Amino acid sequence: MAASEPILNVPRAVVVASAIMIAVQVIRGLLPDEMDLTVLLTLAFIPARYSGAALELPGGYVSAVTSFVTYMVVHGGWTHLLVNVLWMLAFGTAVARRIGTRGFFEFSILCGVAGALTHLALHWGEMAPVVGASAAISGQMAGALRFVFFAKRLPGERAPDSLTRHSPASAPPCGITASSRSSYSGSSSMPISG
Repeated sequence: MAASEPILNVPRAVVVASAIMIAVQVIRGLLPDEMDLTVLLTLAFIPARYSGAALELPGGYVSAVTSFVTYMVVHGGWTHLLVNVLWMLAFGTAVARRIGTRGFFEFSILCGVAGALTHLALHWGEMAPVVGASAAISGQMAGALRFVFFAKRLPGERAPDSLTRHSPASAPPCGITASSRSSYSGSSSMPISG
């Protein structure tokens, strides 16, 4: 009997990352409420930890260091988790295929830490816990979009017509072009390097 194709052709890194997040959610669901709250507060990123409240919160100084990463595996509920997993399937798959398993995890962690640092800078001292992999997945989305238009091709291979500079699909809608020229005439005439 021939082997059949998998239902989803997803890189192992994305499957492992999804499984970790799902496992944490399942375990939290099995815990008594008080213990679940302790786990949540230990793993969540809480800006107040860095303004003197570290010892008052579960996890203490250890969580002040580890929560830059651990907050990404904890979610606010099944819907939050499902949305993150679906977005990771869409964008994380492209990133993992492009940069490999190790690169995928390093890049995702880097993006998640950057998200936590940004939140810390904007919400210094707040007690509200931050949970979820949204910062990491936003980074995956940016990473996937960065190279989707510069896909690896064999020498002499043409890009799909929808990705070429002069195709109708690559042109911005007229309303966007017109409004950007009329509303921002001074700034839109400046060259944008990229």
